[in-house]
Amino acid sequence: MCGIVGYIGKKNAVEVGVDGLRALQYRGYDSAGLAFLNGGKIVSARAVGKIENLEERIDPSWNSGLGIFHTRWATHGGVTEQNAHPHSDCSGDISLCHNGIIENFKELKEGLIIKGHSFTSETDSEVIPHLIEEEMKGNVSFQDAFFGALSKIKGTYGIVVVSAKNPDVLLAARNFSPLLVGIGEGERFVASDASAILRHTPQVVYLDDGEVAILTSSSHSIYDRSRVLRKKPEHTIEWSVEEAKKGGYAHFMEKEIHEEPEAIENSIRGRMILREGMAKLGGIQAKEEILRSAKRILISACGTAYFAGRVGEYMLEEYAGIPTEVDIASEFRYRKPVFREGDVFFAISQSGETADTLAAIREAKEKGVPTFGIVNVVGSTIARETDAGVYQHVGPRLALPRPRRLRPKSRFWRLCLCISAGCGRCHSSPASGFYTISGRFLHICVA
Repeated sequence: MCGIVGYIGKKNAVEVGVDGLRALQYRGYDSAGLAFLNGGKIVSARAVGKIENLEERIDPSWNSGLGIFHTRWATHGGVTEQNAHPHSDCSGDISLCHNGIIENFKELKEGLIIKGHSFTSETDSEVIPHLIEEEMKGNVSFQDAFFGALSKIKGTYGIVVVSAKNPDVLLAARNFSPLLVGIGEGERFVASDASAILRHTPQVVYLDDGEVAILTSSSHSIYDRSRVLRKKPEHTIEWSVEEAKKGGYAHFMEKEIHEEPEAIENSIRGRMILREGMAKLGGIQAKEEILRSAKRILISACGTAYFAGRVGEYMLEEYAGIPTEVDIASEFRYRKPVFREGDVFFAISQSGETADTLAAIREAKEKGVPTFGIVNVVGSTIARETDAGVYQHVGPRLALPRPRRLRPKSRFWRLCLCISAGCGRCHSSPASGFYTISGRFLHICVA
């Protein structure tokens, strides 16, 4: 659950970055660190434990327009200051933060050691700045060296990196680890979660897998692995900083439990046709014929989203009469699922970034199966990669180990209603199901 923040612009990067790390504390972490450019050199600080421990090491005089910041949850190597991010190359001119797993780091590390590189941590991440350093030999540019290093890496990553020799640029890359670019006036941000930068800008560009972002204080360019420039749309984050605060509750879990009634109300607002007892989900309206002709529905999700899928299975079979199967996404992606004509695939994910669920979607798309997403985060990867879908609109997710079953369940309740209702026979059908919300009965067509 590591967190990343990067900044280049006119503000003090140290203040912006540490503020962003505080916003990411809900994700869980065991250490934190930062690196920034100062006087042509990279200055860094790392600490085990809470962000407060890192703040104790920050000199009040530190000021820079370029910096990177990280909260780590230990994977490779123990919880030590040496293993905390950012990591540097031999010269100390390159500093990098990384989320994810580098699968071939052992081979890369062995090769770099043979070439004279020295390592100070047990992490897989440390090979990346050394790879960039190696690639920069022979007057290769920072950007070209970054592309060269990425071509040698196998695994998942969200990366942000700076170079003392290139003080006007911030580089970032994504592969199966969420990363976005924030756009401000005379400043650019990189973050693994929008909550880290929302205080400064609501305008973001989401990176897709295999994309690289080259940022200056006044511009951003995004390329694919082949270095082809990509045109990416900007998105506006619709929830506010206030929504991300605890609001007087002891912790985010308590806050979100108490918000469940409001979350359901927000999620169904404008979508229920009470007079007719039906629901309208505009996000899937264009694919209505595909849904009505579905012979089987496949649902894939992880965690409590999987339980929401199981509720949807019961309701779809009872009210829509469509055979439905639900898989845990991590199981679905590693077996050989059998698809048939008339199949429709649904993915459920609060964040819209769940790696196993994304892999399941891509498996279905590869076989030509129509894919739909049920997510909360507008512009997320699942929202972009599925053929159509619906948003939950329940605000930011900040309490990770929590029972969030009602919110996805409410979405599936409306989905079932939308698929099964409106057939033109419901008013005369003797077999009718009813649900009640706030004391009002809603008719569900089962004809």
